[in-house]
Amino acid sequence: MSRIGKLPVTVPQGVDVTVGTDEVMVKGPKGELRQQILSAVVEVKLEGGQVLVARRGDAKTHRAAHGLTRTLIANMIEGVSKGFRKSLEIQGVGYRAAKSGEKLNLSLGYSHPVVFEAPRGIALSVEGQNKIHVDGIDKQAVGQVAAEIRDLRPPEPYKGKGIRYEGETIRKKLGKAGKAGKK
Repeated sequence: MSRIGKLPVTVPQGVDVTVGTDEVMVKGPKGELRQQILSAVVEVKLEGGQVLVARRGDAKTHRAAHGLTRTLIANMIEGVSKGFRKSLEIQGVGYRAAKSGEKLNLSLGYSHPVVFEAPRGIALSVEGQNKIHVDGIDKQAVGQVAAEIRDLRPPEPYKGKGIRYEGETIRKKLGKAGKAGKK
């Protein structure tokens, strides 16, 4: 039995969960999310303010989908009630971010400014000139947008310049050692 899959998901006040034959819909104060489920593999039930996920068989695919389905539903419930946030830091001389409307203008050391437009359901905010916050109700979408912004200028290993996740440590490499040890 899956340790994650067998745990019930508690539905908080203000969140409405609807279980269909092959879809779970969650509505909350921040929005609405839908998730397709494999009804041939797992069974989702709503009992007494809790969502229960049970697998229909013991095959490898059934075991794999058991914990995954439970985690996806738990993330949906947390997203519509609290939301998700990923924060990014920009490091480097002259590197900065500014917000104009729904677009993010980034100066990242290239010969041109980089403009990033947020997809629907994702809110971008800038704190100071070197912090970017990505907010949304879909955990996967928030992480994907944060990764796309980071990929515009990933941190380089020599000086550490670039865009990194908040709290991420970059292992720095030594530069040229010089000719001191060569003969």
